[in-house]
Amino acid sequence: MRHTLPLAPQFYVTAPQPCPYLQGRMERKLFTALQGENAEKLNDSLSQQGFRRSQNVLYRPSCAECSACLSARIDVSAFGSSRSQKRTLKRNANLERRATSPWATEEQYALFRSYLDSRHADGGMADMDVFEFAAMVEETPIRSRIVEYTDRTDGDLTAVSLTDVLSDGLSMVYSFYKPDAPNLSLGTFMILDHVAIAREAGLPYVYLGYWVPGSQKMGYKANFSGLEIYQRGEWIKVKDPQNYKPDMHPLSNDPIAEQVANISLPDTRPTSR
Repeated sequence: MRHTLPLAPQFYVTAPQPCPYLQGRMERKLFTALQGENAEKLNDSLSQQGFRRSQNVLYRPSCAECSACLSARIDVSAFGSSRSQKRTLKRNANLERRATSPWATEEQYALFRSYLDSRHADGGMADMDVFEFAAMVEETPIRSRIVEYTDRTDGDLTAVSLTDVLSDGLSMVYSFYKPDAPNLSLGTFMILDHVAIAREAGLPYVYLGYWVPGSQKMGYKANFSGLEIYQRGEWIKVKDPQNYKPDMHPLSNDPIAEQVANISLPDTRPTSR
């Protein structure tokens, strides 16, 4: 019989900086390293507690005076396409999906660069060069995929999603697409297609990252039925997105030490034989 200690990662907090979603607020993140032979178990466990992955780091908002960022996921069994979403699927019927290992290409970077320059020129990733882009895609200690969508007509790369495969679903780490085709609603289309992928694979959830009520950039996530948010240590169904507003959230959070103490860590001990 082998005995190993439970996984015990160290958690840290970033320095406060201006919030990219809500004007006049400051953001702060709680984070830990994602590494070692138990990386997948840690990623699964913390993703189910509202954390997100960025390369070899798992993070969750931990702002001192705001809790507007809500980790969101779609319950695949409760999801149903709206009329506008069905039209979005129809408009993109000419796109072909291809899922591969996480390997960055020049074509992906060109599309990524075009997307950033058009949509997020003042964002934190605006200065990312091709080497940093490759690190974002390729530096993953867990099971990840690059999902590419190409036009069947001309073969052009139209949209890309970096997606993690969790034990209970798909996590859309980062997505980008052609910025000059707003009528195609490509961001919505990729989420709809990931719901289809999860359904085909028998996975119950699609993790969308953070929904921020009141933020124009992040508000679109409320348009999907079957939406759940992680709040006060549990996932709850969103009945009416209009009931969630930034000024309705408490202006204080638990101390960092208490937040860390309430994080459940996976048991990595091998089973006895």
